[in-house]
Amino acid sequence: MRRRSFLGLAVTGALTPAAARAAPGDRWVTTWTAMPQLTEPHNMPPPPFTDGELVLADATLRQTVRVTVGGRRIRLRFSNAFGGTVLPLTSVTVALPADGKAGVSAVEPGSARRVTFSGRSSVDVRVGAPALSDPLDFAVAPGTNLTVTAYLATGQASSQVTSHPGSRTTSHLLAGDHTQAVEMPGATPTDHWYFLSGVEVLRPRTSAVVVIGDSLTDGRGSTTNGNDRWPDQLFDRLRTVPVLNQAAGGNHVLDDGLGPNVLARLDRDLLAQTGVRWLVLFEGVNDIGTAAATAAAQQAVAEDLIAAYEQVLDRAHAHDIEVYGATLLPFGGHGYDDPDGHREVARQTVNRWIRTSRRFDAVLDFDAAVRDPAQPRQLVPAADVGDHLHLNPNGYRMLAQAVPLRLFR
Repeated sequence: MRRRSFLGLAVTGALTPAAARAAPGDRWVTTWTAMPQLTEPHNMPPPPFTDGELVLADATLRQTVRVTVGGRRIRLRFSNAFGGTVLPLTSVTVALPADGKAGVSAVEPGSARRVTFSGRSSVDVRVGAPALSDPLDFAVAPGTNLTVTAYLATGQASSQVTSHPGSRTTSHLLAGDHTQAVEMPGATPTDHWYFLSGVEVLRPRTSAVVVIGDSLTDGRGSTTNGNDRWPDQLFDRLRTVPVLNQAAGGNHVLDDGLGPNVLARLDRDLLAQTGVRWLVLFEGVNDIGTAAATAAAQQAVAEDLIAAYEQVLDRAHAHDIEVYGATLLPFGGHGYDDPDGHREVARQTVNRWIRTSRRFDAVLDFDAAVRDPAQPRQLVPAADVGDHLHLNPNGYRMLAQAVPLRLFR
């Protein structure tokens, strides 16, 4: 393998059956993802939409997501990966959000289209499984928002439900079936995504990049409904390459944190995605930050992280996916920072291996992009959201700008 080292949404209308057939070279490509997780109690739908062991009974859930690349047909992927019972989706629609905005409860009049599953209007998503919708003639433009509305007549009969809590996007809940409604007056807002885990588009052959990470990729510190996480801003530079965000706040490479660890979720979140050619691996700070602040513990976690990276590399390369390693950011002044600097030593050990091992197909030096030149153990103030670990939108822009676009050509 060649190694390279480097320090509004539009609906064009329903297609005719002839036009809907895939053209030579067309294929399904994932254009948006959210990593499925088991929902923590404080991230469950608020009352009355959670009632003991019954969730979203006789309730409509309206969500907006921002696609990356566009296409002329779409299909949706719902996940019941962590559900305690079957997930019964009674009806689902897609539509244009009002004024093309993220996080709004209204849709453009006349834009709603019914989604089917094996020709049926409803689907029972089995425990632990995903469900893929039928293809729908619904053209989407790149970098624009899509509204997905689902109604659950009986609800999910379990307090274990699948979601992506760190949506940084507002969803809306309302009693009754409002899948075709233009407005949802009185709806309850909640800044989480539930059940929806992917959107695919049919388009000429296109290769995608998956980003696996933690809260720094999930976008903690970014603007709610602003879509200014660093993968969003990377797509704004690329425009023709799907950028699939498979990150979760609190996630770990080695052990389960918020969501399963990277080694456990690699098959689902990377290898099962359509059209993937590249992986950006940007994770490990939570492993270092939660291991004991002793020399022995930090030496062990650094060695274990390097071994885990090699596992990811071997598994991805076996599927002809190139892997780009991103260095870990400084956390001086955060709670992860220990007085004796043992965690900083581990971070430097891991970053040195990322930069010099020659195992990655390319290196993205995110550490260099946002560290303070005067105090390299800390983030530069212009990038720091204020907790000395996470970034503000400007900091996420700095990460996106640090990625050479030629890596994806």
